[in-house]
Amino acid sequence: MNRHHLNLPLSGERLFFVDWLRIGAFALLVLYHVGMLYVPWHFHVKQTPSYAELIPLMRLTNPWRMGLLFVISGLATGLMLGRPGLAKERSKRLLLPLVLGMAVIVPPQAWLQVREQFGFTGGYVEFLQLYFVAHGGLCNARECLTLPTWNHLWFLPYLWSYTMLLLLTLRLAPADGLRRAANWLAKPPGWALMVVPVLLLGASRAVLFPRFGETHALVDDWAAHAAYLPLFAVGVLLARRRPLQAQLQALRWPALLLALAAWAVLVNFQGPPVRWAFAAAQWGGIVAAFGFARAHLNHDHRWRAPLTEAVFPLYLVHQTVLIIVAVALRPLKLPVGLEATVIILCTSAGGFAAWQLARRVAVLRPWLGVSARSPGAGARYGSA
Repeated sequence: MNRHHLNLPLSGERLFFVDWLRIGAFALLVLYHVGMLYVPWHFHVKQTPSYAELIPLMRLTNPWRMGLLFVISGLATGLMLGRPGLAKERSKRLLLPLVLGMAVIVPPQAWLQVREQFGFTGGYVEFLQLYFVAHGGLCNARECLTLPTWNHLWFLPYLWSYTMLLLLTLRLAPADGLRRAANWLAKPPGWALMVVPVLLLGASRAVLFPRFGETHALVDDWAAHAAYLPLFAVGVLLARRRPLQAQLQALRWPALLLALAAWAVLVNFQGPPVRWAFAAAQWGGIVAAFGFARAHLNHDHRWRAPLTEAVFPLYLVHQTVLIIVAVALRPLKLPVGLEATVIILCTSAGGFAAWQLARRVAVLRPWLGVSARSPGAGARYGSA
């Protein structure tokens, strides 16, 4: 069998920069969700007053932060291809935390949301009685809340679905055809590597987003799938065709300039140009983040292994913790900067507590996203 088949295991080369990228992406996610409390955009709960001045800062990362996570996850999955029992392993890794999240972690934030936005006046136990029977009567003028819900954990079922689709494709599609396609996609001219993804992402955003929006409901989220599934595939290709990583690194400065120019359009214009600018900021931000990380962060540190293990539990609990803390702080009427700082610190502490709980209670490890395997080996082992 040809050693370059996509489904053969790779060597044990350690890609430390991928771990640092993942750590940074999830840290950015926490900051972004704290920001969502204060901008005039819809969120599960809102602090008052809102600050429109924060919108340009939020738009600096909004186009590319989730896309980067799908690229990282695709790369991690690509590194694991060929491992026996991979479908079972990934299902356990992604679906057990999703089940725990929907049953235990998400309900408190959903309860606070319906009290604030849907006129629900009942207590938490009363809400749970509605939550677990899929009650459909909690509605306001904007929407009806689907129960039970995965809220911020939508990333997990999407990643699981893309992974299973990848494994099915590798099983059913002709190996030679997949190998030729991967070889062709991994050798684009530099201009094509910058331009073509922007055109494809922009076309999907211009055509699909106005019609479908982004629902995070999996089955009807066509605009999101049109962006995130190809980005996940890009990550897999980066794992299987390593020279492509060097190409992205070489493009990091042009990509950064592209992302900043697109960001300027996003904050100063409206209408159809914004959709194309969003795509340019999305791809430019992903390439810049990947390229600079590979150039400067491909080394180990004593903090990398514990942080790599801790970010998944942090992701699972962060939004519930920050929403609970935000609501609890309202009566104190703290200055907004101090309040946001307290929320960030409490959210980080909640993530640390969840990680430590999983480390100390063995039965909770898979449910809180902590593998039995040591995180010290770097990104060659993969992660969510």
